[in-house]
Parts: sequence; structure tokens; C-alpha cells
Amino acid sequence: MPAPVDAPERLPQPSVAEMDLPVVMDALSDPIRLAILHRYLVDAAGGTRSCGWVGIDRPKSTLTHHFRVLREAGLLEQHQEGLTRSSRIRAEDVEQRFPGLLDLVFAWQVPAALMRDEVAP
Repeated sequence: MPAPVDAPERLPQPSVAEMDLPVVMDALSDPIRLAILHRYLVDAAGGTRSCGWVGIDRPKSTLTHHFRVLREAGLLEQHQEGLTRSSRIRAEDVEQRFPGLLDLVFAWQVPAALMRDEVAP
């Protein structure tokens, strides 16, 4: 009989009630974090993708910081499975707490200078 496979570890994040508007707005005040969230909304259609998929032209350590800020604000949910960290937007939770916020992120135009040339949807 095979050994049970552990579920991916969900990293800490605030509950819907703990999501705080100033923290969320601070997280979205950085164009890199806004671009990350936009990419998950538009190109991932709310699905789960690895953090490396996002295609932002910045060092891995910088992106790790930005993903952490988004997760701690409650905008992203992240899971760690082995060496892979995957993220998805907490769309239902964000919409419940801050109706219409994600519509503004969706409508935002990501500056081309932030994206790597080879990024595909």
C-alpha cells in the first residue's frame, strides 16, 4: 500500500475578517505587486500557478518579497509543495471584503517594462 501523500502546505494568510483596507492598499501601491495580481486575474483566470510563471522581470528574491506582501495582505493564497510555491488570487474573499477592487486591478494596464519579453499567457 503506497504511503499517503501530504497535501501542499498552505502558507499563513489573514481570514476575510482580518483583511485590512490600508494593508491591502499598501500592497497594491507597488506596480510590481499590482502587475503580479493583474497577471493572476487576467492570464491565469483565477487559477493556481507557480510563482515563477508570473514573468515579471525582477530577481527571484525581489519577487518572493512581493508575493509575501500580497499573501499577508490577503490578496493571494500560497501553497508550498516541495520546492514549488504556487499561488492563486483569493478572488471570492477579496470581492466579499472589498467589492469592486479586483475590477480596478483587472482594468489596469501593466507597463511593458515590468514584463519579460518571453512571457506567454
